[in-house]
Amino acid sequence: MEEARAVLTRLDRIAALEAARAPAAVMLAEVRELVCEAAAWVASEPRSVQREPAAAVERCRIALEEVLLTM
Repeated sequence: MEEARAVLTRLDRIAALEAARAPAAVMLAEVRELVCEAAAWVASEPRSVQREPAAAVERCRIALEEVLLTM
């Protein structure tokens, strides 16, 4: 449950930073942390429900890395 709260808190933080027009580097750092927290959340779930969320987190991680490589 703590993992889910961390993800929700991070999403709120990202929304606030977006509203404040934070620099892209700050936003990307927050998104990177979000992906890590989402991975921790998925890992805390029973194996029977991990497959699809884990794949989604991995796709997010790959997309983030691709964005970082273009900077």
